[in-house]
Amino acid sequence: MTASTATTTRAFGVDLITFFDPGFWGLTGSAELEALAAAEPRRVWDTILDALQEAGVTELEMTFPPADRLTAIAAYGSVEAFAAELERRGLSVVSAYFAEIEHAEDVTDPATRAAILAAAETEAAFLAGIGASYLVAGLPMRRNNAEGDGLAPVDLATALPIAGIANEVGAITARHGVTLALHTESHSVFWTPRDVDLFLLLTDPFLVAFCPDTGHIVLGGGDPVQLVSRHRERVVIAHWKDAAGAFRENALVDEGIWERHRPYFRAAGQGIVDWPAFAATLAEIGYEGGILLELDAASDPVGQLIAARNYLEDATAGIL
Repeated sequence: MTASTATTTRAFGVDLITFFDPGFWGLTGSAELEALAAAEPRRVWDTILDALQEAGVTELEMTFPPADRLTAIAAYGSVEAFAAELERRGLSVVSAYFAEIEHAEDVTDPATRAAILAAAETEAAFLAGIGASYLVAGLPMRRNNAEGDGLAPVDLATALPIAGIANEVGAITARHGVTLALHTESHSVFWTPRDVDLFLLLTDPFLVAFCPDTGHIVLGGGDPVQLVSRHRERVVIAHWKDAAGAFRENALVDEGIWERHRPYFRAAGQGIVDWPAFAATLAEIGYEGGILLELDAASDPVGQLIAARNYLEDATAGIL
């Protein structure tokens, strides 16, 4: 597989969840991958960084273990050594995914709130130390209703304390020169266009920015081009992901909800996202970031990244 001859002025990056398919590692399950990362963190990280270089990807978003801060430090010995390894390879971290708000049962609980804020402080300091700019955060998942036959409403009373903790996290990251950006995660309270409108209204634009994920926006019944245009002053980073269409199943939120999303996602160009229009909208609003790909647990991450890069180089050439 060869690189495209088309050119784009933007760097290509990837969310490292792309490398979470156990088959890529010759393993049979996620537990084996976790064990490998614990026993041989350097092997795991070297493999990921080798693959990025082979795919022609220069930027990355760190995420859950083993593609996280602690495993990276275990692999290279220190934050400084990890940063030096990235520089040696011509790679850079632009962002990290922050799941502490998303996974919180009750953001009004004092202990939970303290844990979220402490984690944000630690992560922001790490990102600042390696020259990264953004902490990308999911908000809590939607709750099932009391009857167990649907989802509970996300009303103003639900949204206010969540927006409050987001503002507090944004204030912490800002002190480190890192910007908090909210990510549109399917079946979270920040998913549909209405959700985005609500939480961006309730959060302070000086503290909280917006990370649109095109694939998840499509699953929520939205149009990424319209949503980005509407919130143009808040967009600082974006996840480029394709999808087949809106998720119309009456699914409850449980540990299997993410697996039910995956059949809807597509390789770039094989879904319904209008990539030239999306790129043109980003160019119009003065977007300065790169093209950050997201492929969930890719079976062939190098090949699939090259294919996505080739397609998007052609689709955005002369636009972004």
